Amino acid sequence: MAKPAEDWIGKQESCTDALDSALANRIAAMLARPFAHHGEPLAPLWHWAFFQIPVPPSGTGPDGHIAPGDFLPESDGNTRMWAGGRVEFHKPLVTGRDAERQSRIKSVTEKTGRAGKLLFVTVEHLYRQGGELCLSEEQDIVYKTPSAPKLSLDKPVEEAQWSVSITPSPLLLFRYSAVTFNGHRIHYDHPYATEVEGYPDLVVQGPLIATLMVQAFMEANPDRTLVRLSYRGLRPLTVNKLFRVEGRISGEGKALLWAANAGGPAHEAEIEFEENR
Repeated sequence: MAKPAEDWIGKQESCTDALDSALANRIAAMLARPFAHHGEPLAPLWHWAFFQIPVPPSGTGPDGHIAPGDFLPESDGNTRMWAGGRVEFHKPLVTGRDAERQSRIKSVTEKTGRAGKLLFVTVEHLYRQGGELCLSEEQDIVYKTPSAPKLSLDKPVEEAQWSVSITPSPLLLFRYSAVTFNGHRIHYDHPYATEVEGYPDLVVQGPLIATLMVQAFMEANPDRTLVRLSYRGLRPLTVNKLFRVEGRISGEGKALLWAANAGGPAHEAEIEFEENR
């Protein structure tokens, strides 16, 4: 790193967006969901397609991400991935109206694991519309030494109360990268994904998996409203390989969600919800 990790803590960034319903409808088309009309609530986690700060090609790194060193820390030679996070849903963002995202680096921690040195960065995002806080979020980003990914996990899969099967096509991965302005090459550049970062194939985006897990919950529980979500990736899922997004109610106002395939669990989440009145 060009400067000590602790020097990045507190760094801030802000971004505004009009939450255009045309972009919301591209997300809807990608996920085969009903189209959103001007003034309607944005579906849970669709905000990840907004508040993207555009940069020219010269502002990106060799992995396709926005180059670090401005808002996010530098970590030379390491790969960067979105490992998980937490979201609190205060009130829905509404399409067709201006909104603001305020972000700051909350923590930066260096650790050493089996694969070498790791750098964990937690970014806090606050989303407001009309001066009211709608979402508060923390995203966990990890920088790590390039290494072979874990392709299976020896952990039992929970018994599900609902289940949706998904075979992620190259088109789905491309469209999600497009609507979220995500340039990370592991999602669309097969030679880069396999030869540089060591994956067996194109990688399904973690935020897309989280969105699909929450969508399956909402479809199975239409009389419930999200309050909090905590999610994390355990191992990658790849293109054209079927996986399931599943879940079960685990207690009063709580549910467990997961994505799994023949190799075991890949992503997991916990949510808190309220009964609709």
